[in-house]
Amino acid sequence: MLKVENINVYYGAIHAIKGISFEVNDGEIVTLIGANGAGKSTTLQTISGLLHSATGSITFQGENIASVPAHKLVSRGLAQVPEGRRIFLNMTVEENLEMGAYTRPNAEVAPHLERVYTLFPRMKERQKQVAGTLSGGEQQMLAMGRALMSDPKLIMLDEPSMGLAPILVEQIFDIIKELHKAGTTILLVEQNAQMALSVADRGYVLETGKIVSSGSGKELLSDESVKKAYLGG
Repeated sequence: MLKVENINVYYGAIHAIKGISFEVNDGEIVTLIGANGAGKSTTLQTISGLLHSATGSITFQGENIASVPAHKLVSRGLAQVPEGRRIFLNMTVEENLEMGAYTRPNAEVAPHLERVYTLFPRMKERQKQVAGTLSGGEQQMLAMGRALMSDPKLIMLDEPSMGLAPILVEQIFDIIKELHKAGTTILLVEQNAQMALSVADRGYVLETGKIVSSGSGKELLSDESVKKAYLGG
């Protein structure tokens, strides 16, 4: 579904992403793990068209999207839940969700809303509440629900557990597993390597802009160097 080949991304003179290549197959959960500053979020922003690679290609469903503007990718089936949630704080929960469906025909909005409310019952309870008054966990659920409103083929999650209490982290990962079971392909960027690798089919380890290791989630969980660096082993 997604193939990233030899991308190099710069912030001015800083070489942030150094020739990385990876792929995500239809129906998989693939995770990128690594320390702060490793290049995980930069990679997602490059795929979603917010940043541009100096080299290589990004192919989504057989089409090179490296030069496609970010706002046109959502209608092609690619959605991102950004780090820090980035919801519309002064709008209600339902208005936020409706904004996520701006690429869909009007007839599809109600069924998509129903699907999101089934996945996130808390959002149904809070549908008329102003989003800025939600808890951190509820805001993360809203950000995920908003992305799902576009009916994506691939959803990219950037640090969904950031700043959440452990019980809420478990809830978010339960929802990720539910999305996967329902057939959504997921690219997950996450600092909680233990949780990420436990749900992932495959994973890639980034260090200073390079992929230094890859394998199945189980393989990386038992890899001694990964354990030592990211799992407290």
